[in-house]
Amino acid sequence: MTLDDIASAAQKQALSVFGAFHPAQETAPEEIQTLVLLGPQEPGFWPYFSASPEAKDGKPDPLDRWSKRVIDGLAHDLSLRAFYPFGGPPYQPFIGWATASGRAHVSPVGLLVHDVAGLMVSYRGALGLQERVALPPPPPNPCLSCKPQPCRTACPVAALQPDGYDVAACKADLENPANDCMAKGCAARRACPVSQSYGRVEAQSAFHMEAFK
Repeated sequence: MTLDDIASAAQKQALSVFGAFHPAQETAPEEIQTLVLLGPQEPGFWPYFSASPEAKDGKPDPLDRWSKRVIDGLAHDLSLRAFYPFGGPPYQPFIGWATASGRAHVSPVGLLVHDVAGLMVSYRGALGLQERVALPPPPPNPCLSCKPQPCRTACPVAALQPDGYDVAACKADLENPANDCMAKGCAARRACPVSQSYGRVEAQSAFHMEAFK
């Protein structure tokens, strides 16, 4: 089993490998030697999900249910173990896993930023291997070469700061008719140059914003 094998299987389900790492053995879940993080493959993820039974059945948590069905299927087919950022408590430490992969970093506004997804990064699940597979070196933190850092000034109420997130101010401003975050996604996330090249559609951002609100 190689990382390319997992990436190829995930791609058929509109998922991409968003990072992988070898966890410390004292903290590794279920004797896992390698953890592979999965996120939406863009462009194309939202139309793929929208055509699924979960997206159409009107039941709660359609994206989480889709993720579990699809990633459980990948785990079964590849003889791996599946892990999710939902379904707790207890919850798996996905933020720590993301930074451990070397492909996600703390941005100037405190949110995680990913080398491909930018501030639009999200994780649908992870696959665990009981073997230590070869991994490529991670790319550099994209914020280090981003001189304008437009994420710092994009939020209309400056709710996102390096030292914290003013959730109350953020949610209050969502009621402002001039605020377009509900329809298009968080303004700070959208301002990220890497996010702009990722291809995430507004409908997906609106779905997540409605869940957040």
